[in-house]
Amino acid sequence: MDWTPGGMSDDIEDRRGDSGGFGMGGGGIGIIGFIVLLLISLVTGHNFIGLMLHGGDATSSVAQRPAAPPSAAENRDVQLISFVLDDAQKTWTEIFAAHHRTYRHAKLVLFRGATYSGCGTAQAATGPFYCPEDEKVYIDLSFWNELQRFGGDTGDFAQAYVITHELGHHVQKLLGIEGRERQLVESNPGEENPLSVDLELQADCFAGVWGHTTEQRNMVHPDDVAGALRAAAAVGDDHLQRMSGRAVSPESFTHGSSAQREHWFRQGLDGGQVSGCATFNGRLAP
Repeated sequence: MDWTPGGMSDDIEDRRGDSGGFGMGGGGIGIIGFIVLLLISLVTGHNFIGLMLHGGDATSSVAQRPAAPPSAAENRDVQLISFVLDDAQKTWTEIFAAHHRTYRHAKLVLFRGATYSGCGTAQAATGPFYCPEDEKVYIDLSFWNELQRFGGDTGDFAQAYVITHELGHHVQKLLGIEGRERQLVESNPGEENPLSVDLELQADCFAGVWGHTTEQRNMVHPDDVAGALRAAAAVGDDHLQRMSGRAVSPESFTHGSSAQREHWFRQGLDGGQVSGCATFNGRLAP
């Protein structure tokens, strides 16, 4: 993938140096920190104040690794993420404008170990995710090691697929898709997993829509695309179940099979159209 380093994106919130967790030890969080936690608790409904005040479990539940200087490889990863984030959001701004809509930028939070989010505690173990409550993408860069362990590619375009998949969830939020999916789950709890699969596969397709623009600009090559497809396959539910020694259980899928994830990323990549990402088969019509 051809790209040019250009510093850290203005849309990145870097928390990798945070080391105090939410606990009162180590100098405490101060009155400003307390107020921030109070506001977060009120907005999100998660009692971070209670967690902080009771039992000292706050620092273990929201553990922070000791700050360490980033390696050259990590610095490069941040540069790549910054480039992809800015480029993808520029692309979505243009796509929205072409349909007389306004795109609102998401933020991306870099962290180590764990941090807070509008959706509760963000932990490295959960992998990258998008929180619709605060419109931020969360990622611990150690995920690339996990992706390799799953057999996935971690080349530049493969990493870009992961980031733009999460931005795809932001696009769903802005288009009202995420909200309608949530309402449908509330009225049809038995459909929660299939609807989650549809949501995830559509985010894969939206990642492909951005990827389509990189092909048009001659930024990617066949090997890049193959690597991104391997990354998509590596996070398929069936593959992850096999990796964990479990039997494949399609009814428990929440993200889709490897074949489905490859298919929908390729669908967006080849077609380049949001309208081609109709994974819900009309079930989420406004």
